[in-house]
Order: sequence, then structure tokens, then C-alpha cells
Amino acid sequence: MELAVDVIGAKWRPVILAHLKEGVHRYGELRRRMPGVSEKMLTQRLRELEADGLVARDDHGTNPPHVEYRLTEEGLSLAPVLQALYDWGIARAARTGAVVGEPAR
Repeated sequence: MELAVDVIGAKWRPVILAHLKEGVHRYGELRRRMPGVSEKMLTQRLRELEADGLVARDDHGTNPPHVEYRLTEEGLSLAPVLQALYDWGIARAARTGAVVGEPAR
């Protein structure tokens, strides 16, 4: 359990992974989907996930820059875990009356 939490437990990591589970995204797309994260934090988390082998960064070498992020095979292996967390969160929101998208209390 500790290893899994070390890999995906840092703030924003599971959210980034969940978005990339849906498919390839450019930096700007991720930024729009995650308005609560700063640019610095998003960049830092993407670099960490890349260093951990969960996310691949594809730089197309164009000007203006065209960089895409996608899950690696290792990252894709987290898809069932991410789906289980999502399902649990939705069920908990239904049980507690929490509004999805608001910070937990």
C-alpha cells in the first residue's frame, strides 16, 4: 500500500492520471480541465509522473511548441485503480450529500 500511495498519492497526481486515462492531452488541455492547479504545480507533477515512468511527454519539435502527454503502459496499468477511486468517490458523494467538484470537508 505504501508504494502505491507514494506513486499516486501526491496532490494532483491522481487527477492528472485520471485525465490522461481518457487519452492524450496537451498541457493547455490539462490546465483547462484542472483550474485549481497552478501552472508551476502542474508542470512539477507532470515531470514527476514522467520520471516515475507513468506519463510520457511527446514533443513534436514544432514552433509554437506542440507537446502532448499520455500514459505509458505502466500508467495504463493504473486505470482500474483510478476507476475504483472515482466510483468510490461518486458513491460517497451520494451517501454524504457532498457536491462533486467541491473540496472535501
